Amino acid sequence: MRTTVDIPDAVYRRLKSRAAREGTSVRKLIVRGIEVIIEPKPRGKLMLPLIPSDEPGTLDLTNEKIYDLIGFP
Repeated sequence: MRTTVDIPDAVYRRLKSRAAREGTSVRKLIVRGIEVIIEPKPRGKLMLPLIPSDEPGTLDLTNEKIYDLIGFP
């Protein structure tokens, strides 16, 4: 189906630049963006890190302790 969409010049320039970087067309990027909005892919289950405690519910954590317990890249 053909349609006409009025895209601001600045946004179109960014879109065209992104398409060139990805080696694809502006049309494909637009269709991909629409698909993400219409049918978002289900996300995987979120797994939060577990921090062990001798007395659950009474952790005294500082940022330094968190960085020591959880490996950050």
